[in-house]
Amino acid sequence: MTEPEDRPLREPKLFAGARIRQIREQRGLQQRDIARRLGLSPSYMNQIENDRRPVPPRLAAPLCDLLGIPLAELSGDDEVRRAGDLLEAALDPALGPGRLTFTEARAAVRDTPELARRFIALYAAYRAQQARLARDPALGRDEPGPLPPYDEVRDWVQSERNYFHEIDLAAERLAAHIHATLGPDSAALERHLAAGHRIEVVPSANLLPDGILWQIDRRNRRLLIAEEMRLETRRFSLAHVIGLLSHGRLISRLIERAKVSSDAARGIARVALANYFAGALIMPYAAFLAEAEAERYDIQRLQIRFQASFEQVCHRLSTLQRPGAQGIPFFFLKTDTAGNVLKRSSATRFRFDRFGGPCPLWNVYQAFSQPGKISVQLAQPPGETTYISIARTVGGGGTSYLSRPRAVAVGLGCEIQYAPRIVYAAGLDLDRPGAIDPIGPGCRSCPRVACRHRAMPPIDGTIDVGTAERGVVPYRVSRPPPGA
Repeated sequence: MTEPEDRPLREPKLFAGARIRQIREQRGLQQRDIARRLGLSPSYMNQIENDRRPVPPRLAAPLCDLLGIPLAELSGDDEVRRAGDLLEAALDPALGPGRLTFTEARAAVRDTPELARRFIALYAAYRAQQARLARDPALGRDEPGPLPPYDEVRDWVQSERNYFHEIDLAAERLAAHIHATLGPDSAALERHLAAGHRIEVVPSANLLPDGILWQIDRRNRRLLIAEEMRLETRRFSLAHVIGLLSHGRLISRLIERAKVSSDAARGIARVALANYFAGALIMPYAAFLAEAEAERYDIQRLQIRFQASFEQVCHRLSTLQRPGAQGIPFFFLKTDTAGNVLKRSSATRFRFDRFGGPCPLWNVYQAFSQPGKISVQLAQPPGETTYISIARTVGGGGTSYLSRPRAVAVGLGCEIQYAPRIVYAAGLDLDRPGAIDPIGPGCRSCPRVACRHRAMPPIDGTIDVGTAERGVVPYRVSRPPPGA
């Protein structure tokens, strides 16, 4: 039996023996069976589990399939994100004095992952309860409630790395069928609704004034579509409805498997999965990935090729994590001018702040000062790798002079190691430290005490307001040494 050849790797070697052994034992799998199915000798597999050898890159995806886990769980990306969540929760003054370091948090996640997961979930429930009490002191005094439905679904989507294999395959098959039988033009989706579901698409001038994009008239078997809708939004809406009608049972099975806790969460999950189906139908996986690689992930070129919006393309790029056919792992964020996060997911180790606020240095939030213009930034969160962050405002300009159009921005980013594969790295000075912007997870939990853009001190810091001088930030912050 041959052993994998040791070759120089561009990426750090992956030592994940403890995780592999823990998951294998939880699944009741034998080490020798895993070795046999991977084409390894038992002694080689034993060395991997004892971290004397790294996981060969070509076997990482097959190993994850055998263990029934996403690749991120093996690569450590999920570990980094969860360690950041644990660290953020541990900084809350309500938990008492002392300071946890990122190294300690990561060790806790690695050695006791279930305990760390439950602690983070408990803290999230505590924060949700505090928010409820702030709104109405009479609420929730007896027992803590579950996570808000939107947060619960968002955490579930992130746990799946924003990739739903069964839906992606189903949408890809349907896209091929529609293309072959009804043609490749933009009206093919309407013809499919008529031929496959006996539903007529009817433009309406009465929907958008009430904030409605589309509405199903079941009695008359009509789909009413706001006539002001742009072509890409219209196609996405049709694809969304097709997903609900043609694969509603599949969507229901996935929601049941997710075990979300309320009808509201199940409703939100249904919308999320139908939206996922819509993106996968308009931008079929294999064709979209091939085009993305050929165009060096140029979002505007992909918009033209697939008749999709900037946001739709960005979100689709963040889902390209099919085992054995993965694209660049991206994070995705959608936010409004007040910093409210409307949507977020990450196939990278990039961690979004769960409980704090936005960072004014991040180009996602600076995009509102240059509407419609693509902004590219080298950004580095504390203690992490450097990311290429792409941001732009999206949305229409309103349908009348008196309308108030919704202002939102989307951000898409990947680790700097993927710079040679994306067009947005052109012109960036990747080797100059001064070209990198030090972003943070929100002032409340950001460790950058000397940041001149700080809006509030970190919760584990000591404030020193001097009387002999005044800085840009009207106080100095000192932090206790680790373990103090």
